[in-house]
Amino acid sequence: MKILSKLLLISLACFTLPSHAWWLTSTNTTADVSEKKDDAHNEWLKKRFSEQHQQLIPVVAVADMFFSCNQTRKTDKENYQLSFLINKMDKNNLAEKLGKCLGEDTMQSDVALNFGLFGCFHEQLAHLPKAEREQKMQLVKQAVSSLSHEERKKSFTQCVTEQSIHYLK
Repeated sequence: MKILSKLLLISLACFTLPSHAWWLTSTNTTADVSEKKDDAHNEWLKKRFSEQHQQLIPVVAVADMFFSCNQTRKTDKENYQLSFLINKMDKNNLAEKLGKCLGEDTMQSDVALNFGLFGCFHEQLAHLPKAEREQKMQLVKQAVSSLSHEERKKSFTQCVTEQSIHYLK
């Protein structure tokens, strides 16, 4: 129906306004224009905030790991929000808290990587109602357990990169 309407409109324009008929057939759709603006805006953001983004990525990664580790192991009596850990907490203090929480595990360990993934996904699902968020986190835990170390590492990197962009805006 939309195609038929568009053809009818173009035909009508060709008969009534022959000098302007080319314009109707050569214009981009709103979606094309919007997509080009989004691409241009994202490119501008990358150029403008590239250095800040690169500095923020490790902070976000450590915050995700500590957040999830602390929820599981409860090494710190405070129950921090991720936004506080990323935006307000001193980086050195955050790193110390993560080290204490991880204990014998290193930041490169599977345990730390899993904590990071769970923290990052917690942030992505935060907007959902509690029951739905808990259900989706169970799916995340199942998916994480089936991934190789390299796949989890790649997923964590991608998640943290996207999360960092959110904190730049």
